[in-house]
Amino acid sequence: VEKYRPQALSELVSHRDILSTGNLTLPPVTPRPPDGMGRDGTGRDGMHPPAQTRIHTVPFQLNASDDRGIDIVRGPILSFASTRTIFKKGFKLVILDEADAMTQDAQNALRRVIEKFTENTRFCLICNYLSKIIPALQSRCTRFRFGPLTPELMVPRLQHVIQEEGVDVSEDGMKALVTLSSGDMRRALNILQSTFMAFGKVTEENVYTCTGHPLKSDITNILEWMLNQDFSTAYHKIMELKTLKGLALQDILTEIHLFVHRGGHRVQLRLILERPNLPLALPECFLLSTVDFPPSIRIQLLIKLADIEYRLAAGTSEKIQLSSLIAAFQVTRDLVVAEA
Repeated sequence: VEKYRPQALSELVSHRDILSTGNLTLPPVTPRPPDGMGRDGTGRDGMHPPAQTRIHTVPFQLNASDDRGIDIVRGPILSFASTRTIFKKGFKLVILDEADAMTQDAQNALRRVIEKFTENTRFCLICNYLSKIIPALQSRCTRFRFGPLTPELMVPRLQHVIQEEGVDVSEDGMKALVTLSSGDMRRALNILQSTFMAFGKVTEENVYTCTGHPLKSDITNILEWMLNQDFSTAYHKIMELKTLKGLALQDILTEIHLFVHRGGHRVQLRLILERPNLPLALPECFLLSTVDFPPSIRIQLLIKLADIEYRLAAGTSEKIQLSSLIAAFQVTRDLVVAEA
């Protein structure tokens, strides 16, 4: 990751609207979430051309591992900002990484420092959660949000790294890298490196296996079991799959939610409707083209999925919540039968 970290603003693959401002004579700036989107690199790379024509000193940088109390503002930051460069003209730069970890007193003290030394010092506050920056400090900054990278921007950069390192990557492996990284370039490179070191070749199956993420085929099987099998059979099959592949119920739940929420356009399932006291006949057995439930039924199912996720986050038993998940889908199946 560090080997291919951008060393200049021109090497960043996204956020051209932010880079086009390219003017460090602006008020203090506050890049904000999420991670792996080029936020830290943009702050550091402000020292490289063309910014170096205006900034000639080594920046003063603090991150989350440093003291974030009021003493650091009254001491090192104030001392650095209050001194002027003697032999060169230009602005000095103070970079405060993870600024949302600063205490309230430290942020209040920083307000006056920013205002007092604005003639020769510029401040760059980098944070994950803008709500943890006091409003008075926000009003003194120009805010930039770094959104997730699009696949169109990630793929060329990943291909550059793959070519430089000589990594064997299949087409489905590249798609898996982009999908699992969710726009986070740092995560994509870490998954690429881990998968190549573990398997020697980056394929879709190897990527999902290395990250412990359920394959699409696994989710398809789980959905089919929950909709087509009885409760006990579905429960034992899913538990066996979880144990065999080391899957987490949270990851399974997330993938199932995508299938349900997006109308299930990725999978085809055969739903067998067994009505009591009636033999299985052709009208009771038909093909569901997708996992696409009626809106009213889908709403109820999504509410139940949300409840299960909330209980998982609270630390409840995965076995009990798995039972609840299967029950939710089988109740949904019965509702579909009733409306059929």
